[in-house]
Amino acid sequence: MFFRLALFMLRVRFKSRLSIWDTSHASFRVNLADLDVQRHMNNGRYLSLMDLGRMDLLLRSGFWKRVTEQGWYPVVAGQTITYRRSLTLGQKFDLASRVIGHDERWIYMEQIFRVDGTVYADAIVRARFLRTEGGSVDIDDVLALTGPAPEGLELPAWVADWNREASAHSRAL
Repeated sequence: MFFRLALFMLRVRFKSRLSIWDTSHASFRVNLADLDVQRHMNNGRYLSLMDLGRMDLLLRSGFWKRVTEQGWYPVVAGQTITYRRSLTLGQKFDLASRVIGHDERWIYMEQIFRVDGTVYADAIVRARFLRTEGGSVDIDDVLALTGPAPEGLELPAWVADWNREASAHSRAL
């Protein structure tokens, strides 16, 4: 994964700029290190590649630079993923990443793995920003750095429901 990260960081420098509200597309190819004993991409590898997809959007939009200048860093607090088809050795795929909304505490992203337009897996990620000196960053402070959200951007009700249920379950443990 380290080699893939280094190559990714090199490639992202030459890609076009985006807004944080755009959809980023990062392409990858399934390699031997991605496979599990069933000879398809390991479920954990999807999550690792999703990190790279989010970094693609953060770096290409310039938002990463603004966040780190504030002494902030992003953390994933929850995610749900649905696997629809298996990615296999050598298969090239696209990972689309985009912000789909926020609430009073979280930023939500959608990430979709596709091969030739067909969805192979899709995920929702709940994230927030923390301060390097400790504590979390208020959502209004994060939104002040993003610039205006697109007109009509509203968190889908089912995502809000998922967050509520996941949070209630965590508190019950």
